Amino acid sequence: MTTQAQRPAEDGSDEPREWRKWHRRRVETITAPYGPLSLTGTHWLEDHPDGRIPPVPGTWTADGDEVVLTAGAADGLTLDGKPFTGTARLTAHHGPIPEAPVAHGDRRLVVLRREGLWAVRDFDPGSPARAAFTGIEATGYDPRWTLPGRFLPYPEHRSVRVANADGRERGLGLAGEIVFVLDGEEHRLHAAVEDDGSLWAVFSDTTGGDTSYRFRFLRPAAPAEDGSVTVDFNRALLPPCAFADHFICPFPPPGNTLPVAVAAGERVLLGG
Repeated sequence: MTTQAQRPAEDGSDEPREWRKWHRRRVETITAPYGPLSLTGTHWLEDHPDGRIPPVPGTWTADGDEVVLTAGAADGLTLDGKPFTGTARLTAHHGPIPEAPVAHGDRRLVVLRREGLWAVRDFDPGSPARAAFTGIEATGYDPRWTLPGRFLPYPEHRSVRVANADGRERGLGLAGEIVFVLDGEEHRLHAAVEDDGSLWAVFSDTTGGDTSYRFRFLRPAAPAEDGSVTVDFNRALLPPCAFADHFICPFPPPGNTLPVAVAAGERVLLGG
């Protein structure tokens, strides 16, 4: 189901084998019943002032810090695994998609909030994208793309406005810079810090839109106490919007377009 653009380097280390395991796990995640391929819609409630979303049963209206769902028996919805009729107040769901409280058959209807605006996401294991998926084209492990780096935190977190894949502009929180050297040149990527301490950077390079998707994600592990971090482009990730058009992935912030060709990691969908 997957193809590597090159065979992993056989340098005597365990890294090529570990990379292949990582790649298999990624494909398993992507193709899971409620993985990224199953998202069939992100419906912003401000675009549906009457509360009716044509593909989604029930009536959904924003009310302050909650969404009010109203449904009748004909809507066929369940709430927490039980048939639901009447009115319920919902908050944004941050857990695994299969555990989302509202369902319609196998579909999961997930409440989302971004910058004060509410949306309903529709995850369907029977989505056309999931049925059509044949694999991810990814370049096999190359030690050249595993680099020592350092994370330099900002004195205070910053937020910049960036375009998103759905055409809207939103804030992107940034906590510092990842600094590394490639081919004798120093480069920096603005990055966020996740709740577990790991880093997340959105970047593009000269292969973007050509032999790679237009931008990708980099997720280094949490820096050591001295700020050192491993920058591993072998594990560059396609963003969720590469798998379904209904994700709202942020584009790279200013300064995160590398002037080099990063021919590593996940590149494009096969057949894409």
